Amino acid sequence: MQSGSSDVLIEFRQGNAEAIEAAFETLFHQYQRAVYGWILRIVRNPAAAEDLTVETFWRIYRAHARFEPSRGFEGWARRIATRAALDWLRTVRPESELPEEFSAGLAAPAIADPAITAEIRRKTALAFGRLPPKLRIAATLAVIEELPQKDVAAALGISVAAVKLRVFRALRLLRTNLERQGITP
Repeated sequence: MQSGSSDVLIEFRQGNAEAIEAAFETLFHQYQRAVYGWILRIVRNPAAAEDLTVETFWRIYRAHARFEPSRGFEGWARRIATRAALDWLRTVRPESELPEEFSAGLAAPAIADPAITAEIRRKTALAFGRLPPKLRIAATLAVIEELPQKDVAAALGISVAAVKLRVFRALRLLRTNLERQGITP
């Protein structure tokens, strides 16, 4: 980060009320798109991602006294955004939270019948939506979004080993759920 950015971070952390608000506005404009994109990767719902972006920045503003400028803003904001997304995932019903774009993004199996392919995608998306939120976030970021496990670990505030374990458990639960539905992964 540039020194000017460093000044904004310091003002955000320890400035007077007016300086904090000005620094917050600067940070909001600078990081809004990145936070929205990150949340969208997790929740896969544009409307919810917009609401959660606002919620994330509200949490950031309220927590400004705990911010450590030396550690950088982006990672801190990403962790807060991840927690907001996880809170949202815990409150929504699995059947209603995964939009069509999610199932359309799944790899199509080599089956000629489009009706069967659509049914497999629907069942896969439904099974994915039934995963516990912590496992679903890890699997979404590591498997679907193909982010490096160290980035996923940093965002979730856990170790790389914990990311690997959550992804393994998520995939095992998916396989079990799909097998119960008559689909052999």
